[in-house]
Amino acid sequence: MTADPSASLRVGILGCGQIANSHATVLRSLPGVDLVAVADVSLDRARSFAEVHDVPRAYADAEDLLAGDLQAVVVCTPHAAHEAGVLVAARYGIHVLCEKPMALALDEAYRMIEATRLAGVRFGVVFQRRFWPAAARIRRAIDDGRLGPPIIGGVIARFNRDAAYYAEPWRGTWAAEGGGVLMTQAIHHIDLLQWFMGPATRVAGRSATLKHREIIQVEDTVVATVEFASGALATIQAGTTFRPGLGAQVWVSDADGRTAGVTEFPEGVGFTDLWTVPGEEEFASAYHSSLTFDPPLADVHRQLMPYHALQIEDFVDAIRSGQDPAVTGVEAAKSLAIVRAVYASSRTGQPVDLDLGP
Repeated sequence: MTADPSASLRVGILGCGQIANSHATVLRSLPGVDLVAVADVSLDRARSFAEVHDVPRAYADAEDLLAGDLQAVVVCTPHAAHEAGVLVAARYGIHVLCEKPMALALDEAYRMIEATRLAGVRFGVVFQRRFWPAAARIRRAIDDGRLGPPIIGGVIARFNRDAAYYAEPWRGTWAAEGGGVLMTQAIHHIDLLQWFMGPATRVAGRSATLKHREIIQVEDTVVATVEFASGALATIQAGTTFRPGLGAQVWVSDADGRTAGVTEFPEGVGFTDLWTVPGEEEFASAYHSSLTFDPPLADVHRQLMPYHALQIEDFVDAIRSGQDPAVTGVEAAKSLAIVRAVYASSRTGQPVDLDLGP
């Protein structure tokens, strides 16, 4: 199902929380795209959001939003509501871009993938850090052979989250957020890791709540190892227990010892920190005293907005061309599978073999 490239694309937003502001700002800036409606379970919030972003229609119900004249929708609801939003969009034949994580569980993810496939609509998931030049540079180097297939890699994610962050009722709960640092913060970096290293096949991990146990149900500390189909190995370390937060790093190294890394620091800013390809060597330090540690979440979103824009533009192009977007539902399920496997391994004390489903 494609859209007429000469006509404006009518888009809506489902869920009017903080991240929806980034989507609205980008959508309203794109030529040939009209943001025509929004919806939120709180009609007052939807109306306020619509007024701020000059959107003509606001609803309290997804059905009312999606039964109209939309051609595409961005799902920005809390995690537990992602599946319902995507399934309703598919039922109405509407292309859908969903915020990460795509779902709380893999069976939900597979239902979303199948429903959008049967409906013939484009289904994308937001992993905007893939559009950082530093991240895309690693993927290109692997593709063109300047970096060989990685044999080892890792994620280190060291963030600061406090009681004020978790005060929003759905945060920090298994039922609504589906997890803690892995599901909400480090999944971005796990996505990059598996994008560089290929299909993961086995995971062993431990998760715990060591700092925030009085305010959240979910984990704030994780360590894990990941095996890949190629035989490569990687480690994951993640926490929301650091003060100040120290950002995140994803790195890979090939059989010749060539190493490439991308660091996120401060949050929202990605750059090349390691690059040992012969003749192209590059090194950068993340930390110096003039930087601002732990910027407000709104500032993080502003830093990421140019990459949101690139992913939304990619999604619009996919609708118009009938091609897959850069990050499909199938692709997004891979990082979710790793996260869920870490949780399962932590519960059982045993490694988990990954079944990536259909």
